[in-house]
Amino acid sequence: MITIEELKKKQTNKTRLMGLDLGSKRIGVSICDERQSIATPYKTINKTNTNELIEDLKVIIGENNIKGIIIGNPINMDGSLGRSAQSVNDVATNISKYIDLPVCLWDERLSTVGAFNLSSQLDINVSKKAKTIDQNAAAFILQGAIDFLNN
Repeated sequence: MITIEELKKKQTNKTRLMGLDLGSKRIGVSICDERQSIATPYKTINKTNTNELIEDLKVIIGENNIKGIIIGNPINMDGSLGRSAQSVNDVATNISKYIDLPVCLWDERLSTVGAFNLSSQLDINVSKKAKTIDQNAAAFILQGAIDFLNN
């Protein structure tokens, strides 16, 4: 894994990135355009095991010409790392072992809340919000990272 600053140094023009929101049951996936201006919710993967997750990610990477992965890091509000952050770090380490792309963690504090609030402002019904919250959270995470990379 690398830091977001290291990823910024490795960036080239026309680089698509993937954002991941790793949950205990579902994984939200988002992708951005080649200019890294807009993160778009892509899909939600039901979590089964690491091998299936790696294979699903490889398919998405191949289909979308992805050149880097941003994974939401669930840091506690006080800045400390809890059990969730350790679990995400373990999964991120496994992803970086099996997928030959830059992988970095991005502070995801309030990403699910932000995604939920955004979908509320768009007047999306509750059942649709529940189905898309993970991929919307992944887009919220990725958007924060690409905004950082572009500044």
